[in-house]
Amino acid sequence: MFEVTVESDFSSGHYLRNYKGKCENPHGHNYKVRVTLAGAELDHAGLLLDFKLLKQVLRPVIERIDHQMLNDLEPFTVLNPSAENMAKYFYDETNRLLAEMTGGRVRVKDCTIWETDTTTATYYE
Repeated sequence: MFEVTVESDFSSGHYLRNYKGKCENPHGHNYKVRVTLAGAELDHAGLLLDFKLLKQVLRPVIERIDHQMLNDLEPFTVLNPSAENMAKYFYDETNRLLAEMTGGRVRVKDCTIWETDTTTATYYE
């Protein structure tokens, strides 16, 4: 099995519903996201997926939420915009775009969101 990983960052605001404490109030974070892909077959150039292509796949997912209030965007109008739910959101969206691009040859292995320099949440299946 082969793996490739890219990281990117974005800034967004949010607040947590059904939470008692500071995070129930609107606030923002400078997030970092790491997406790791996996696959058993390399392409004709000997790559699982060109890093440039992976960054292109990740770009629209980030652009949709960068400098936005997450609570105002689907699916976070209903789903709490916790780091855990954001990790799954990136996992699902990136996987969907990759399936279109690679015909299922490459899949997301896991996705990690840094809410701060010392706190992360990871989603994988």
